[in-house]
Amino acid sequence: MVEILDYVLNMLKLLYPPLVETFYMVLFSTVFALIMGSIIGIVLVITEKGHIWEKTYLHKILDTIVNITRSIPFIILIIALFPLSRMIVGTSIGLKAMIVSLSIASAPFVARIIESSLKDVSWGIIESALSVGANNFQIIFKVMIPEAMPSLILGLTITIINILGYSAMAGAIGAGGIGDLAIRYGFHRFQTDVLMATIIVLIIIVEVIQHIGNFFANKVNKTKV
Repeated sequence: MVEILDYVLNMLKLLYPPLVETFYMVLFSTVFALIMGSIIGIVLVITEKGHIWEKTYLHKILDTIVNITRSIPFIILIIALFPLSRMIVGTSIGLKAMIVSLSIASAPFVARIIESSLKDVSWGIIESALSVGANNFQIIFKVMIPEAMPSLILGLTITIINILGYSAMAGAIGAGGIGDLAIRYGFHRFQTDVLMATIIVLIIIVEVIQHIGNFFANKVNKTKV
C-alpha cells in the first residue's frame, strides 16, 4: 500500500510541472488567438457581398490568407514561424516562443469558427437593427455577437481543446508541457506508465473543458428563449 502511494505521489510530482506549462501555453495562446481570430472572423462576415460593410476585395484577400494558413500542417507552420517567434520573444523554443506560434497558427481556425457562428445570425434581425438606425459597430456588438453567443461559446470550447492538442504536438519540438513529457518518457525511455498517465490527464482536461463549454452555452441559450 505504501509503495502504491509512493508511486502515485511520484507520478503526480512528475506530471505537475508539465501540466502547469500546458495550462500556461493554452491560456495565453487562446487569448491571443481569440483576439486575432475574432477580428478576422468579424471582418470576413461584414465584408461579404451584401453585408453591412461590403468590401469584396478585402474579403477575398482575408479569405485567401485564412485558407492558405489553414492548409499548412500545424507542426510545419510552427517551424516556419520560428523566425517570427525569435523576432518577437527572442527565442524559437520554449513556452514563450510556442505561445507566439500557437496563437498565430490557431487564429485562422478561430476566424472560421467566428465567421461560421456570425453567419448563422438571421439577416432579418440585422435588417431590423438597420431599419432603426443602428450603425455597424452596434450591429456587430449588440446584435450579431449576442445572437451568436451560444454558438460562439461552443466554438471557443472547440478552440481551447484544439490548442490543447496543438500544445501537445508542440512538445515534440521543445515547447515543454504534457506533450514533451509524453515524448521524453513514453517514446524515448519506453515508460508506458508515464505515457498512459499523460493520456489520461489530457482526456480528463478535454472532458472538463467540454462540459464547462456545454454548460455555459446551454445557460446562454436558455436566457435567450
